[in-house]
Amino acid sequence: MSFGHHNRAFGAGTRLATREQTADELYGEPENFLEVEVRNPQTHGVGRKMYTDYEIVCRTNIPVYKLHMSSVRRRYSDFEWFRDMLERETTKVNIPPLPGKVFTNRFSEEVVEQRREGLERFLQIVAGHPLLQQGSRVLVAFIQDPAFNKDNYDI
Repeated sequence: MSFGHHNRAFGAGTRLATREQTADELYGEPENFLEVEVRNPQTHGVGRKMYTDYEIVCRTNIPVYKLHMSSVRRRYSDFEWFRDMLERETTKVNIPPLPGKVFTNRFSEEVVEQRREGLERFLQIVAGHPLLQQGSRVLVAFIQDPAFNKDNYDI
């Protein structure tokens, strides 16, 4: 198959007009950026009262997010509640699943790391969704508010 005839449409000597990007365009802050990271899992308590929480770090310049940089800690049960709330708030968005419940070895490094990765993937999808950014009452608070409390939201 020959594509030669398509190349002639631009003419042999024609070059598309390009301009050098400025340093600000190359290295500056993009127009709308959002980075959400779930990191630094910590296990607390003993015996049946043990739980792991995770640090959510958010960097953004999207106006709906009140802070350009934030760091909060959330437990897996908080994520379950949050996902449930997102599903109740909208029927227009398919809310992704959380990593599954773990019943054995849930405090092992490997299990905690797999869960961390899954929670991070989940948050990156929902935090970046334009409909959720505009329409969710809980999204920004869950990701950014250190004083976040589930009891402040009626179910």
